Amino acid sequence: MTEILSDSEADERLSADWTRSGKVISREVELASFPQAIEVVDRVAVLAEAADHHPDIDIRWRTLTFRLSTHSAGGLTEKDFSLAAEIDEVLSSL
Repeated sequence: MTEILSDSEADERLSADWTRSGKVISREVELASFPQAIEVVDRVAVLAEAADHHPDIDIRWRTLTFRLSTHSAGGLTEKDFSLAAEIDEVLSSL
């Protein structure tokens, strides 16, 4: 089983673009267009499948909200922060 991070460990791993609310980290981003938002979702889907760790993704026209938590562990783990970093890379490559 993956080890759950303490609140202080989770806060230390949090980048400037992500926020934490309890057992969930999230990031909201507005893209230039709806097709670009869907492109990002498609790219994140490939990364999530490879990691076998899937974010909750809310799509509202050009605005995407990503939420990560390791549900099987019951909290935040390193898997969440690793995938968050990969999502950041996708977004910074646009």
